[in-house]
Amino acid sequence: MAELKFEITQNIGILSEGAKGWSKEINLISWNDRDPKYDIREWSPEHDKMGKGVTLSKEEIVALRDLLNGLEL
Repeated sequence: MAELKFEITQNIGILSEGAKGWSKEINLISWNDRDPKYDIREWSPEHDKMGKGVTLSKEEIVALRDLLNGLEL
């Protein structure tokens, strides 16, 4: 399996922190030297290990924002 290359270009924020020290974050990440995309996933404290997550384009993050803004919370 090929090695996955990533670079966190902007840390936007932490959504939550788990008991084992990992944090669920939203970041702007460049995967395999491609243009950065918005990414939500869990990270170890050193950002050397990651959990499964979701990567969104700018258009998708705007659509998500609009959907969330429409919710009655």
